[in-house]
Amino acid sequence: MDLPILEYDPDAQDLIRPGLLTRLAGDRLPRVGVVTFLGDISRDWVAEHGFHVASPVDLVTSVYPIWTGSYDGVDLAIAELPVGAPAAVLIVEQMLLLGVDTIVAVGSCGALVHVDEGEFLLPVRALRDEGTSYHYLPPARWVETDAAVREACRSALEARGLKGTDCDTWTTDGFFRETSGLVAKRRDEGCMVVEMECAALAACAQFRGARYGQILYSADTLAGEEHDIRDWGHATRGTALLAALDAARLLLSTPDGHVDRVG
Repeated sequence: MDLPILEYDPDAQDLIRPGLLTRLAGDRLPRVGVVTFLGDISRDWVAEHGFHVASPVDLVTSVYPIWTGSYDGVDLAIAELPVGAPAAVLIVEQMLLLGVDTIVAVGSCGALVHVDEGEFLLPVRALRDEGTSYHYLPPARWVETDAAVREACRSALEARGLKGTDCDTWTTDGFFRETSGLVAKRRDEGCMVVEMECAALAACAQFRGARYGQILYSADTLAGEEHDIRDWGHATRGTALLAALDAARLLLSTPDGHVDRVG
């Protein structure tokens, strides 16, 4: 079949440049950015800690701020992303254009196998069952996250007495089309969890020469006979945010940005 989604073009000369949607109020952004899918948890945290809007991104239906400020002695950029791969990538593109070269993402996932609510998982690779990644990388089934960012996330969790489990994740555009057959197929391929952005964000970062890693926490579950929302992992969001901020600090604190695995 002649599928347009497979017509990858490696030409880096984009006709529409990322800077079209944003402006920078001051200096360039810090090198490391934390991007979140945590709702009011992130917005309340930046307000409480004196972060300011450095660059608003106008997506027509809403304006998404990119904040900057200091956390534990290091300067960071933080953005709360919209759910879904295409819109999330739009924000990250602006961050990369304005000086960010390393992204730590944090958000929830659905479990495909038995995973307790609130457990932390670190995607090693993401199954590209969405559309956005195919505009950034040649067609392939998987895209990997950055190992150094992943180890920083693991170290940040372990410093808080928490475990981060390596996993493969299924990135899908079809939240309401996660059928029993597809869940079984993805589980057989080794996917422990499902979410909607990891593959696209990892592909975008690779194309732009940046690093990307992610902390996921288990929310709802598809491991049983029926979908169980549990409590969407809400009690974990604050801890997840702090772990992502700690990981970003670690990446900025080491001379080469590499963090050795703990243990």
